[in-house]
Amino acid sequence: MQEMTYIAAIGAVGAGVDPDALSAALAVGPQFIAADAGTTDAGAFALGTGATAFSRDAVKRDLSVMIAAGLEAGVPVIVGSAGTAGADVHVDWVVGIVDEIAQELEQTLRVAAVYAEQDRSVLVERLAAGDIRPLRHATELSRDVLSGCERVVAMMGVEPLQQALATGAQVVIAGRSSDAALFAALPLVHGFPEGLAWHAGKVVECGTMACETMGRGVMVVTLREDSFSVWPIGDGLRCTPQSVAAHSLYETADPYHFAEASGTVDLTGCTYAQEDAVTVRVRESRFVEAAEHTLKLEGATLLGYEAMIVGGVRDPLIIAQLDSWLGVIDEYVRGSVARLMGVEIDDCDYRLGFQVYGRNAVMGALEPAPGPAHEVGIVCTTLAPTQEEATEMIKLCRQPLLHAPIPQWKGSITGFACLHNPAWVELGPAYGFALNHVLVPGDRDVFRLREQTVGTRGSRPAVAEVA
Repeated sequence: MQEMTYIAAIGAVGAGVDPDALSAALAVGPQFIAADAGTTDAGAFALGTGATAFSRDAVKRDLSVMIAAGLEAGVPVIVGSAGTAGADVHVDWVVGIVDEIAQELEQTLRVAAVYAEQDRSVLVERLAAGDIRPLRHATELSRDVLSGCERVVAMMGVEPLQQALATGAQVVIAGRSSDAALFAALPLVHGFPEGLAWHAGKVVECGTMACETMGRGVMVVTLREDSFSVWPIGDGLRCTPQSVAAHSLYETADPYHFAEASGTVDLTGCTYAQEDAVTVRVRESRFVEAAEHTLKLEGATLLGYEAMIVGGVRDPLIIAQLDSWLGVIDEYVRGSVARLMGVEIDDCDYRLGFQVYGRNAVMGALEPAPGPAHEVGIVCTTLAPTQEEATEMIKLCRQPLLHAPIPQWKGSITGFACLHNPAWVELGPAYGFALNHVLVPGDRDVFRLREQTVGTRGSRPAVAEVA
């Protein structure tokens, strides 16, 4: 095969595939349609709880559009990092939606599901054997931390996806995946250069974010032996050498190299040229095979339960001494919690925090343009081992936030306006990422492949599982 063309339907399944753009893109004769569906950007809650960042209706709508396009073109549809975090519960949830879509379309679909969730007891053994290693700046991993994770997933490269495609599946629903692997898997089966295949996948995995200005539409890639071309289909969209180069370094620590499970893509000698008004052609992307393959592990651990109060301050006298004012409130609340609840706020099991919006809230100490504000929003958050304790702590914050004095005041004045009534909001369980480590798989099976038929003549029954 001298050329391969494919479509990146969207940067995140659930964000709203453009059906008109996708339909128009079918004219290019794609070999597959793919889209990423997950991210750690949403935080650890999805992996910890099994919930999703997008609603079921939003995910179903996008999958419906993609599957209908795949059927029309007679090509596979590939979705990775299903359900935001790509745990087993997410993969099953998305497969269930695909089944529902197939029935509504009165179609029978062959689906390959690839599971990325890991058995924690097995991982503990692998840790003891030295097969789990910290990434740069990560601390050594303890058995207790690993065992304490609610769920752990491994990020797959191309190999499990290639195995799924080899079954002849019309739809591949994969657990946690490398974004670029979704687009590199099939090109690599057909022998296209690894550097170009991986780089093209990196460029389009976020959809039209690789355009000069992001908008509604789809991305198209044509791979060749010596280059790839990338362009958007959608009103007002175009790629430029700058936009494509910029997205090549998006979310990477090194602008010239990005690591995958099987090696590193080297962009040092890469060139970007405007091919036509909307298309960019990329050459000289290289791939350096790793001495050993590694799989990034992601684990979520329950931190506790949270509650919060949101409000604002406009008093210039308070804003001028905001840190000391918040310090008075912090000290007061800590004393109240110790006296009334019998616990100490220790920034471990019990936490109290203030986030000030309007004054360095996003960048913190890195803020390049600090300065006075005329209005600030304050988010006061508590964390405790139970929701009841977190809520009790946040209730103890309301009164001092309202009336904490400053020296310039005479009498009692209220300086804080609460957004909600009641002032506090219960946030429920809070999760954090606990791992920044990789697993050396060796010759062991890490991912599981399940084939099944869904739809009108399908019955969730016909299931074949391959280790």
